[in-house]
Amino acid sequence: MTNSLQARRLPDEADEAQGSTPAAIEDETFAGPAPDEGADIGIVDPQAAMQPLVSPAASLLRFITCGSVDDGKSTLIGRLLFETNSVFDDQMEALKRDSKKFGTTGEDLDFALLVDGLSAEREQGITIDVAYRYFSTASRAFIIADTPGHEQYTRNMATGASQAELAIILVDARKGILPQTRRHSFITSLVGIKSVIVAVNKMDLVDYSQERFEEIRRGYEALLPALGFSDVTFVPVSAKAGDNIVTRSPKTPWYEGETLLQRLESVEPETFDAGAEPFRMPVQWVNRPNLDFRGFSGSIVGGRIAKGDAIVALPSGGRSSVKGVFGPNGEVTRAEAGEAVTITLADEIDISRGDVLTAANAPAGVSRQFSGDLLWMANRPLVTGGRLILKIGSTQIPASLSALDGAIDIHSYEAKPADALSMNEIGRVRLTAERPVVALPYAENRELGAFILIDPVSNETVALGVVREVGEGDTGGSETSADKRTGFARLTGLWLGEAARGDAAHRRAKIRARIAGSVLVGFLALLFQMPLGLVPVLALADFLLRPFLAVAFGADQLPEGRSVDPSVVDDGGGI
Repeated sequence: MTNSLQARRLPDEADEAQGSTPAAIEDETFAGPAPDEGADIGIVDPQAAMQPLVSPAASLLRFITCGSVDDGKSTLIGRLLFETNSVFDDQMEALKRDSKKFGTTGEDLDFALLVDGLSAEREQGITIDVAYRYFSTASRAFIIADTPGHEQYTRNMATGASQAELAIILVDARKGILPQTRRHSFITSLVGIKSVIVAVNKMDLVDYSQERFEEIRRGYEALLPALGFSDVTFVPVSAKAGDNIVTRSPKTPWYEGETLLQRLESVEPETFDAGAEPFRMPVQWVNRPNLDFRGFSGSIVGGRIAKGDAIVALPSGGRSSVKGVFGPNGEVTRAEAGEAVTITLADEIDISRGDVLTAANAPAGVSRQFSGDLLWMANRPLVTGGRLILKIGSTQIPASLSALDGAIDIHSYEAKPADALSMNEIGRVRLTAERPVVALPYAENRELGAFILIDPVSNETVALGVVREVGEGDTGGSETSADKRTGFARLTGLWLGEAARGDAAHRRAKIRARIAGSVLVGFLALLFQMPLGLVPVLALADFLLRPFLAVAFGADQLPEGRSVDPSVVDDGGGI
């Protein structure tokens, strides 16, 4: 297959995604696209060849593909790239070779190999890491994130969804809606995506049955009230055969809607309008190149700023006005959301990395406490009272998990009581930071409403989440109820010893063992003819105090499951 003007690539970001070297990019750009076979060969204007087919006013759509494992996400993206002439000649040759070696489609081309580039992905036939690809049509440009469907890599899917505006959720026509389909749908809703295309894939394996398509449609529509999507489209497709991907398939005469590509070109997803918010800018760096210049650098995440605007620095509350705004090419008159700038102020106020500059007439809330939903990503359970590092915006601060209000049942999307969260479970929690932080509900600001939690020992990212409600401002007064709950949780953890780090069954077994030990102490007291009134007192004292003595003397340790080789770093581990 030869190249065409539709195969133009996005500079910088997309070239990195495709793995091209700068030398190859420069060579392709200067030479222009190769003509189709038999075409009239004329002089190619290098400047014209560098211009993409997309018009300057065309929009950019970022979307993800998600769903359960083996639903055909990578194959769908590969088919889209192929049908839109976005596959280069060398890629086609490599695809033909790889399809014979790694393919799972017999003699046909395995389009999933266009996206799944890791050797482990090709050997196992699954997607592991998030793969970004770019393609464009005459009316729109697209950046796709192909996310893994396997439950083990749910955290990778959530990472890809965090920057998307639309999600294509694939459903295998043979298997229907699976638990991982429900989980991915909930995570998609969790990160604020409102527009969804439900692609019922592998229709060729159910003889393009309208009844099966309608059955899956009804099943997914039953989930929608709990998800909060505002725009949902159902499309029957076959990624392998190309049915209803770019052109209407004659094998589904009963379907009268848009093809998948037509829907991608026409959809106007509901997104966060950061430009309509009050001014917000987390400070990433204090820029001090010399004694005469002191600026505060960061990316604007809401609103706009101009010289002379009044601002307030949070959480300190210091007030000033903007003296100057500097962009990459020097001083500018104004800047808005999405731009990286350096701001100088008229007054010298104490500002450091992690502070947030906001509009003086609309300051953000400052609090030590907030509640939110999070996805637990570590292979050990989450329990209340644990100390973690909270990262929100450009702030990193010690925090503790004050309470676990419940875990989300992936089948009903309702919160159920829970003592802990296992890997890939979603829970509703309350967090208490060591110092006041600037946090906003995720529905108001995507950057200041999203957070991650980091293990302070291993430096592993153990959870990602979104802010739902922010507590009242910190008063610096007496101990709060959350602090008391945290103190009680610490005491309970100390009493349980290493069992506090295990699951609920382990903790219950430890408590039963200690009750049995106290009963034995009471029985021995009776044998030694102690007064009957002292027997229950002695047994109770043994039950309450022996665990603390065991912890103090190191006699209450869980056995090590494996030895640790310091030269080996696991996925997510710090170096």
